[in-house]
Amino acid sequence: MEHKLDVRGLRCPLPVLKANKALRGMAAGEALEVLATDPAAERDFAAFATETGHALLVTEKNGDELRFVLRKRADG
Repeated sequence: MEHKLDVRGLRCPLPVLKANKALRGMAAGEALEVLATDPAAERDFAAFATETGHALLVTEKNGDELRFVLRKRADG
């Protein structure tokens, strides 16, 4: 994975806010892997992708841990 963000233990809205900040510093087309534990993150990341145009490529759940992979949208 090109970029990783560990937001385990953080609650809504911090996981999405931190992912948004990380994506801003990335080039278009790069991928960001996010690890989270907030149960609301699954819904939050789906809504975030829809609203921002970033592609939500992966949503996985392993016990209490959630893994998301987002691809930054083209900035043009």
